[in-house]
Amino acid sequence: MSKNFDAIIIGAGQAGPSLAGRLTAAGMSVALIERKLFGGTCVNTGCVPTKTLVASAYAAHLARRAHEYGVKLSGAVAVDMKAVRARKEEVLLKSRNGIEAWLKGMARCTVMHGHARFIGPRELSVGGDRITAERVFINVGGRALIPDMPGIGSVRILTNTSILELDTLPRHLVIVGGSYVGLEFAQIFRRFGAAVTVIEKGSRLIAHEDEDASSAVTEFLDAEGIAVRTDAECISFQPRGDDIAVGVKCSSGAPEVVGSHVLLAVGRRPNTDDLGLSEAGIAIDERGYVQVDDELRTNVPGIWALGDCNGKGAFTHTSYNDFEIVAANLLDHQPRRVSDRVTAYALYTDPPLGRAGLNESDARRSGHKIRVGMRPMTRVGRAVEKGETKGFMKILVDAETEAILGASILGVGGDEAIHCVLDIIYAKAPYRVLQHAVHIHPTVSELIPTLLSELGPAS
Repeated sequence: MSKNFDAIIIGAGQAGPSLAGRLTAAGMSVALIERKLFGGTCVNTGCVPTKTLVASAYAAHLARRAHEYGVKLSGAVAVDMKAVRARKEEVLLKSRNGIEAWLKGMARCTVMHGHARFIGPRELSVGGDRITAERVFINVGGRALIPDMPGIGSVRILTNTSILELDTLPRHLVIVGGSYVGLEFAQIFRRFGAAVTVIEKGSRLIAHEDEDASSAVTEFLDAEGIAVRTDAECISFQPRGDDIAVGVKCSSGAPEVVGSHVLLAVGRRPNTDDLGLSEAGIAIDERGYVQVDDELRTNVPGIWALGDCNGKGAFTHTSYNDFEIVAANLLDHQPRRVSDRVTAYALYTDPPLGRAGLNESDARRSGHKIRVGMRPMTRVGRAVEKGETKGFMKILVDAETEAILGASILGVGGDEAIHCVLDIIYAKAPYRVLQHAVHIHPTVSELIPTLLSELGPAS
């Protein structure tokens, strides 16, 4: 016999708990099902633990540079990996436990531990229980992609999840994948003291960014002693004693890199392959992402998909916005859509890269005539004062409409300052509104109006 609820939420990631809060506050009975860890990727294997490690790595890096600031330290800087891991665990457990306690104390919310599978359009099995609801919300997230590469089954491979459990320092960490996950871990472990090599199949790192950003990131990683191998034609793996040999076959350099540990960071896949979606008739694409419309509804009435499993975003902030879109349409009768969202994200290397809207190559491919403002961080007073002058600021304006099309801030505080630009894009205000704003000195943000006063000619 099935137990009926007003709504079922599968997964306690970024969107699920907040949605449960709104639905129960509206008087609905909700079953929230979680088969593993509360908080999803962000809390357990993504933002929270990795940015905690970024902070530890930054502290080590700054300690090594203390003499540049007139500070003398006695003895060499040492990193205690067990203490680093313990700090990471303390931070993430506080967040995870807080979410779990909130849900379990929520009126009209029944928390179920187990693996949910569809056995009909709005009926699911969880362990030995069957539950039904008129509304079902899929929020199952994603995991690391492990493609069938030559020799991959013969060696030990780390993913973004398993690398977080290390409490000893790798002698030589080889990272396959030169995008966001790979580069953040590369800098983290280099600053902890490991030798690090990044192998990228493409011709440059973070290839979806403009070439100036890619080159600048490569330059400061190289300055920290991180080896980068691009144009890796056929990546392969084989045991080499206690080590792992990674074949690269690059056009130059040694044909293989031998390391003590290998991190595979080549993409993500959705956790949709074991939900019984076909039993409910829910459509997925060729990569396994649940297909949704602009309001996150699937092809089956009464079923929505939120977060990483719908392919509409791979970030905590987009997952949370998915919750806001569903709640606005379902409960508030406000028409909010995925297509209203402006692309925005950050690469949390040091310095970070904050991005909003279009990059320059995409803007030009879209046919815009643009004006570009550029300034190196060496000409940003706040960066000079902090002794952190790597990177640049860049902003793009439509030459005809005067709309801001996008911006990249690669530099100290770039992940925060970018929101000045993002908010103006959302407001659909002309760039002169931001140009005439009076920002606080000394900050990184104060140079954004200056950038807009120094725009180049239309091209």
